[in-house]
Amino acid sequence: MIPVNEPLLEGNEKKYLMECIDTGWISSEGPFVKKFEEQFAARVDRKYGVAVANGSVALETAVAAAGIQRGDEVIMPTFTIISPAASVVRAGGVPVLVDSDPVTWNMDISQIEAKITVKTKAILVVHIYGLPVDINPIVELAKTHNLRIIEDAAEMHGQTYYGRPCGSFGDMSIFSFYPNKHITTGEGGMIVTDDGELAERCRSLRNLCFQPQKRFIHEDLGWNFRMTNMQAALGLAQLERLDEFVLRKRKMGRRYTELLSDISSVQLPAERTDYAENIYWVFSVVLKDEVAFEAEEVMRGLNDRKIGSRPFFWCMHEQPVFNKMGLFRYEKYPVAERLSRRGFYLPSGLGLTEAQIETVCNIVKDVLRR
Repeated sequence: MIPVNEPLLEGNEKKYLMECIDTGWISSEGPFVKKFEEQFAARVDRKYGVAVANGSVALETAVAAAGIQRGDEVIMPTFTIISPAASVVRAGGVPVLVDSDPVTWNMDISQIEAKITVKTKAILVVHIYGLPVDINPIVELAKTHNLRIIEDAAEMHGQTYYGRPCGSFGDMSIFSFYPNKHITTGEGGMIVTDDGELAERCRSLRNLCFQPQKRFIHEDLGWNFRMTNMQAALGLAQLERLDEFVLRKRKMGRRYTELLSDISSVQLPAERTDYAENIYWVFSVVLKDEVAFEAEEVMRGLNDRKIGSRPFFWCMHEQPVFNKMGLFRYEKYPVAERLSRRGFYLPSGLGLTEAQIETVCNIVKDVLRR
């Protein structure tokens, strides 16, 4: 089986993990946590980093720190993982959705302004799959309407927008370190910001809102979202190789594109836009309308041939859990709906070899010829 993802752990990971074990510092109190926070924040040109247990709780923490409350509206894409919408709903807020751009697959920024109301408190920008959102117009909208920006850069390690790091645009920005990301800590996440008060609020929320002088007397409710020293040690070793990983991913993306570009029935990822070159977090394929079947059938065929794959995200407005809550009734977002049904991604882990890429592409062609 060629797995959909396999991390690359060939740097200082073992050395730093053994240091944790040898010193006994395995909890969140260990020194690697602060080192990782500082070095990762510096990498994305932010003043503060707050390490947490995963990317989803990074969003939960950022939404809470932004003060999103019952009835507050937050604009976001319908085409994304469930975590952004879930974090807003749990805070009592209301996700307000926009459709996708058919080329980049990111949120359609032309739809945002029409969705702003007196209840709007924030725009939750989610960068999807390898290309960033065209964010400068969103920053201007946020300034005009006095809105927060929460930037979900979970998939954007090492990516830039007009040369500026993704993760440097939000009032708070978040990253994920799940094993399929460019940097992994096994499970883990990070909130980055330039606002010292927001950083302190996030640190408090991730640590059960303990007080410095009266630890077990609580003025607010938080969570235990802390990252362990061992996770941070792994992340620091991975961060040291980020530039290498970005080059490797782009090389993989180019090779996939070369080998699959003769298939007229699929849309491949855009290699670049005016503001960014694709970082290929995953290498994705969208079936064109002329293909009579949906992505699920292709993925079954790939699995039968021992090729791992994953479907695209399912739209938020079609999620049963939200429909049961009465959210998004009668809403339609045709571009996103098409992507979620006809898109899937191929093996894309950093451990993937060129020979494996060639095998995958040959089998993809065979499956599509059926």
